[in-house]
Amino acid sequence: MQFLCKEYQDGNPRVRSLVTETRIHLVPSLNPDGYELAREAGSELGNWALGHWTEEGYDLFENFPDLASALWAAEERRLVPHKFPNHHVPIPEHYLAEDATVAVETRAVMAWMDKNPFVLGANLQGGEKLVSYPFDTARPRSQVPAAAPRSPDDYEDDNPELQETPDHAIFRWLAIAYASAHLTMTETFRGGCHTQDMTDAMGIVQGAKWHPRAGTMNDFSYLHTNCLELSIYLGCDKFPHESELQQEWENNKESLLTFMEQVHRGIKGLVTDQQGEPIANATIVVGGINHNIKTASGGDYWRILNPGEYRVSARAEGYNPSVKTCSVFYDIGATQCNFVLSRSNWKRIREIMAMNGNRPIRRVVPGRPMTPRERMRLRMRL
Repeated sequence: MQFLCKEYQDGNPRVRSLVTETRIHLVPSLNPDGYELAREAGSELGNWALGHWTEEGYDLFENFPDLASALWAAEERRLVPHKFPNHHVPIPEHYLAEDATVAVETRAVMAWMDKNPFVLGANLQGGEKLVSYPFDTARPRSQVPAAAPRSPDDYEDDNPELQETPDHAIFRWLAIAYASAHLTMTETFRGGCHTQDMTDAMGIVQGAKWHPRAGTMNDFSYLHTNCLELSIYLGCDKFPHESELQQEWENNKESLLTFMEQVHRGIKGLVTDQQGEPIANATIVVGGINHNIKTASGGDYWRILNPGEYRVSARAEGYNPSVKTCSVFYDIGATQCNFVLSRSNWKRIREIMAMNGNRPIRRVVPGRPMTPRERMRLRMRL
């Protein structure tokens, strides 16, 4: 925060461009209770678990609803996307109940995510040195029909599948953008903090491959909002000594700037009707990526994409869809891709069909006089 303010005042063109063109939200501490405990013990007396949980005993990072399992269950029942969405997955009712085991901090963050149309996010953690991206949840193996032979080693609980997100390539790009700019994160020849290197010498790893867990902030953010969220583990020491903080800042400074700049990669635009009025909650569909996003309240949207050519469509209730080809280039700067939707007759047609109980309306045969009952029914329909 100090760096952005000072460099902006000093006229740094890179920082000025970042601040003026980006809405930057910063949360100094998601778990102030745990931080207070760790700060009292200090780096010499503390351990990796000290400060990990809130005062009420919650691990906030894993306190979110498990939407990935709900999506996969719907996929196996062939309900996606016509009855169950592949994006903005709803929060289960039992999770929103007043007596649910949900931390007050978690509820606040979820409300914050619903209020702001975030596009890119990162949470900073300690205990390892790598960048982790979704899915963090490991997908249970599908039920094998009874008639099919099963391997003795094929146990559903012991052998979960590594499920990649539809945006797997984009997540890898974002993770590499941070890790490659870090001064020491890709020096994996030293091994990991606790075990062998899990990143294939790149400093990045999919969460489910490294440390599978359900209900994480990253998976929730991806499946319930438009935001692509990653976890950045800054180092093996979860509470570095004060004398080490300056070097830690130098290690991460370029990475933080580079990562924030990635929000301006992909496509962006407005979805409006033919009168120029914005259409909120319109769905943006990118061909080949089975994960859609929605427009914000002002009809605007942002979609981070890797360089390439994409077939993009905009759809909204009561409107005819519009399709365009949008190109994304290697240089930073999102491609403008606007949509104008025309009103559709389908909404009125569905209303008329509902009035008739969704049954075909009987055609009147010319020349045959209608009975009083038929004449009355026709008058009611009209």
